[in-house]
Parts: sequence; structure tokens; C-alpha cells
Amino acid sequence: MQTLFTNCTLYTGPGATLEPDSYLLTDTSYIADIGPMTKVTIPPRARVINCKGRMVMPGLINSHNHAAMTLFRGLADDLELSEWLHKHIFPAEKAHVNREMVYWCSRLAIAEMILSGTTCVADAYFFSGDSARALRDCGMRAVVGHGIVDFPAPSVPDPKKNIDTVADFIEEWLDKDELITPAVFAHAPYTCSPRTLVKAKELAEDRGVRFFTHIAESPKEMEMIIEPQANTPLSHLAALDILDPDSTLIHAIWLSDSDIKILASTETKIVCCPQSNLKLASGIARVPEMLAAGIPVGLGTDGCASNNGLDMFREMDIFAKLYKARYLDATVIPAATALASATSINAETLGLPKIGRLAKGNYADLIVIDTNSPHLTPMYNADLLVYSARGSDVHSTMIHGRMVMENREILSFDLTETMARVRELAGTIS
Repeated sequence: MQTLFTNCTLYTGPGATLEPDSYLLTDTSYIADIGPMTKVTIPPRARVINCKGRMVMPGLINSHNHAAMTLFRGLADDLELSEWLHKHIFPAEKAHVNREMVYWCSRLAIAEMILSGTTCVADAYFFSGDSARALRDCGMRAVVGHGIVDFPAPSVPDPKKNIDTVADFIEEWLDKDELITPAVFAHAPYTCSPRTLVKAKELAEDRGVRFFTHIAESPKEMEMIIEPQANTPLSHLAALDILDPDSTLIHAIWLSDSDIKILASTETKIVCCPQSNLKLASGIARVPEMLAAGIPVGLGTDGCASNNGLDMFREMDIFAKLYKARYLDATVIPAATALASATSINAETLGLPKIGRLAKGNYADLIVIDTNSPHLTPMYNADLLVYSARGSDVHSTMIHGRMVMENREILSFDLTETMARVRELAGTIS
């Protein structure tokens, strides 16, 4: 039940310096000890992993994904958001989303995430009980939001039962598994009426879970909102009394100055998905202005249909560089900020305080990076993790004290079987 990582370079999290010649000890699901090799004591029954030439760091956190959408990777590229969503994705979901698809295609996403260093994900889709089962079976930590819309959906054919269906999902999973935290995911204010949004938020508050929604993803979103209560998508949510520290908003691109002030005053959490937003030409979120207002901004990939990958190292790199070009300022989003967004800040956006940093008493969610490669030599500081590292540099992945991947081999489930099942499902798409 104990694992001792020895002779590693240790990066404990944002703000920390690299610590060479260090060790880290895990015990059951927790980090039990950290320190220099000169002070290490080897427990008699611990498994010892020699990490010479490698770095141990916090597992990355992906704060927004639709995992099962791996089936639609590359299905509809180079399209603007509205056409992509309404003419391609919604019809594909209507035709192909079912329990089997969600389970196996979520497993494929989990494989991609584990192999690229993600140890926790915020997932949001339909048949969320099946995505939660896939995540649990594969050993991935997750916050799973069940989707809510005001029209017939694959797992909720009668929209009148949308809130009740999510309530049943929460009842099934709340406090039932250490890795899975259920949540409420109201898709957007243009697919959910004000009444639905309010009911969804009330359900989240009543059950003590997080509330998620997409917001301000398109410059035309205000024109699509059902029964607008204000003059911007964000202020529409504010008028419905939905914004607070337990709400997490995804995208938040098209914000006014007053919107940013509202976010700061309500302490609402934000997740940015830069690559998805770039690919769909949705726009560039006002992250520097949000940071200046004291609003922590998390980071997510979005689903494979709009990214098209789930590598958070790639996401951090784009995130840090995008704003330098946009603002003509090389200092505007430092690498350290991008690293924080993918670790400790994302832990905050998901309400999971025991992940995102390596510290005694935190969960043993960590990754081992092989630094013995030309593109990671020399390594003066952790900035190189943003600007040079990639998911393929991840040697091993531990989640909740369990090695789910080691030496690039997934241990927690059968990847070959998973890929074969997804290829079969893909064969049904014309």
C-alpha cells in the first residue's frame, strides 16, 4: 500500500522551485512524506521506484471535457460554432449517443488523458451514469456533470424530466465512490430556459454539488438566449441569481467590463478552453482582465469534436502564448500562470482542495515525467513544462495512490479492447 519515488526532481506545484535529489512517499491514497534523499527512510514493505532522470509533479486537471465525444473527433472540422453545433454535432448525437457509446468512448478519452498526464477531469455529457462508470472502472478522478437541455436529449427523451433525471444521477453517485463527484451541468442559456437554469441551480444547492454551464461562447449568443433577463449572457445568469463560488462557467469569452466586475464580486469560477475557442473561431477570452480583477481562471480542453485532442500540456502552451500575441506583451500570461491554471486553480474551480499540489495529506494524484530527452535538456525551471513538455513525456501516472499507467503502459484497463470497440462504433457513422 506504500510507494516510494526516489532520486527524482520534485515539482510540488505553482510557486515552487524544482527540487533535485528528492523523494516522495505515498500511503494508500495519500501523500505521506516528501523530502530530500539525504533524509529518506525506506519503509519495509514499500514499493520503491527509482526516478533518476525523471520529475515527479502534480497530475494535471482538465476542468472541462465531454469525454464521450471522442467518437466525433474529426467528424466536423473547420466550421463556425453555430453551424458546427446545430448542423453536425446535435444530429450526430441524436443518431449515435447511447449508453454503450458513452461508456466506451469515455474510456478512450480516459486513455488519452492518462497517457498525457491528466489525473482528474470535469466531464459533462448525457448518460452520465455510464461515463461515471467508465471513469471509475479506469481509475480516473472526475467531477461528472449530467447534461440538462430543454429539448429531447439522448438520455432524457422527455425534457420535462430533465431535472428529475439529474437528481436521480446525483443520488446514485453522491458520496458513493472516492473518485467520482457528481454535478449539475445546464448546457447553456440558449438551450435552457430561465426556469430550467434556476431549477438546475436549486438542485445543485440542495444536493451540495457544483453547478456548471457554458456561457458567452459566441458573439451572437445574446440573440439566441431564451427569455433574456438582461443585456449580456453573463448578466442574464446574474439576474437569475445563479452566480456564486459554487458555480463554474465555461468559456466566458464575450464579457463586458461590467460582467467582469460581477464575476469578481460573486467569486464565480471560470474555465477557459483556448484551443477549442480558436478552432471554432469563437473568440479569445479576456483572461488578463479577469486575472487583474482577482478572478482565478482554470483551463480545459473541451471535447475532442472541437479541440481535437486532450493533451493538457498542449493546452497550457497555447494558453500562455496566445495572449502574448493578442496583447503584444510577452509577460501577460507567464508559464507559471498556465501551470497553476492546469493544477491548483483547476482544483479550486472544481471544489477539490486535496489535489493540484504535492503536499503531505493531499491525494496521491501525480505524474512522472521523463526529462531525459533533448527537448527537456537543460531544465532550469518549471517553465519548460509549459513551453517544451508534451503529453508523450509522461512516463507514469498515479491516481489516488494507484499506478494507472507505468512506462507508457496503461495498467488500469485494456486499451486495445477500448480502441477496438470505439472503431466498431465509428463504423456506424456514415
